[in-house]
Amino acid sequence: MKKILFSIALFAAVVCGTDAVQAQQQGIAMPAASPAATINQKVGLTDITVQYSRPSLKGRKFGVELAPYGKLWRTGANASTKIKFSDDVTIHGNKVPAGEYALYTIPNQNEWTIVIHKNTTHWGDGGPAYKQEEDLARFTVKAQTNARAVETFTINFANLKTGSADVELLWDKSIATFTIETDVDSKVMAQIQERVVKGTDVTPGLYAAAASYYFENGKDLKLAADWMKKANAAEPRFWTLHTQAKIQAQLKDYKNAVTTAEKSLEMAKKEGNADYVRMNEDAIAQWKKMK
Repeated sequence: MKKILFSIALFAAVVCGTDAVQAQQQGIAMPAASPAATINQKVGLTDITVQYSRPSLKGRKFGVELAPYGKLWRTGANASTKIKFSDDVTIHGNKVPAGEYALYTIPNQNEWTIVIHKNTTHWGDGGPAYKQEEDLARFTVKAQTNARAVETFTINFANLKTGSADVELLWDKSIATFTIETDVDSKVMAQIQERVVKGTDVTPGLYAAAASYYFENGKDLKLAADWMKKANAAEPRFWTLHTQAKIQAQLKDYKNAVTTAEKSLEMAKKEGNADYVRMNEDAIAQWKKMK
């Protein structure tokens, strides 16, 4: 009787195993336990890409069963998380050349250690093959508490500015954030120098772009006013006229600022742009009081 039961069990196991192999051979799509994700973000003029796999808690506890506190973590699942920069960047004071790196972390209750690692070939946490001397940068950031628990590990870009952005690592109720800074000003200024200052065929669009950059970044306002005036003399647009008016107001030339804003207002009304109608009307009312 025992032999018969064993034979039946063995037959069932063989059948089940055969079914599993056939399912794989027939290409049945199965959902991944930790789906892969790719994030592409432009920060300033730099392209940043993050590739990682996203595990979920599924009733387990972050810092204990998953990504244990005090231990090196691949910052995701499966292969180590990769972060790639198209240009040189600065991360918490650390100079990071353009290229691809592994992003490791060491989570703790009150702080996370962030590791930018040069060796991208390790699977997972790297195990014995991981060498700390291959770290390009290693620094700590404070851990914050998230009021809403995050079930699936998430990497976000937040607080985007002209030349910087925050990278957020969120899981369970823990948030760790580090800032990536990119070089924008020197690159833009080099283009302006070549194409506008030294340019021999400067288009109205180039004059307007250079003037806007100077105005928005607190550079030579008189030069910005001159460039924007040239742009609008050739190809007036309601948005460039509005910027010209703001430059004039910044130079305390309120009379001409109002005149320019009125031209922008008229064009904005004709083209049905309610936002610029409102902005011009508000600016005109303000500047008339300051004439």
